Amino acid sequence: MTDLPGSDRARRRAVPATKPSRVRMSATQRREQLISIARQIFAERGFDATSIEEVAARAKVSKPVVYEHFGGKEGLYAVVVDREVRSLLDRVTTALTAGHPRELLEQAALTLLTYIEEETSGFRVLVRESPLMSATGNFSSVMNDVAHQVEHILGAEFSSRGYDPKLAELYSQALVGMVALTGRWWLEVRKPRKETVAAHLVNLAWNGLSHLESKPGPISG
Repeated sequence: MTDLPGSDRARRRAVPATKPSRVRMSATQRREQLISIARQIFAERGFDATSIEEVAARAKVSKPVVYEHFGGKEGLYAVVVDREVRSLLDRVTTALTAGHPRELLEQAALTLLTYIEEETSGFRVLVRESPLMSATGNFSSVMNDVAHQVEHILGAEFSSRGYDPKLAELYSQALVGMVALTGRWWLEVRKPRKETVAAHLVNLAWNGLSHLESKPGPISG
């Protein structure tokens, strides 16, 4: 059967199907997309098991595009880690507002737990140690920076109680380490509520601090 000129069937054949135009990302948008995708893959698999091929595939770009932006996997990883470090430290610094020392400790604990809850992928990236990590880019160094924030709180408290303020650094490392390790556990179980976890952590820390011996010695000689 021959289609008559002007018929619907003839018009459908005459008009070629058009593909929707693909919006091209700007260089900045592409860079942000690659960072976001890499952050997720690094969190899932760690540095060694992540490949530029997979990052490119998820972003639907060629490998040279990734290399053009970051120079390689190491450069991409460094950008992801640096962002997480700055994000966490900014949160802690902002959270430590004026207040009673116990409230400040609770704010610090709750801030870390909130970061773990809201930025789970970022936290997983930080706690996955990599042989390529620099001295300023691993989780231990991040916790050191947080501990320095807490150290100022403890130093003032130690001075007011007649303890040696030089020991504030030791205690701040112990407190932050306790919160960080508990946070890694809580990341998997997600219970009890983070507010409850923070309260119990500070309860343990503060009630221990409130009964400190000024010069503890070994139990056995």
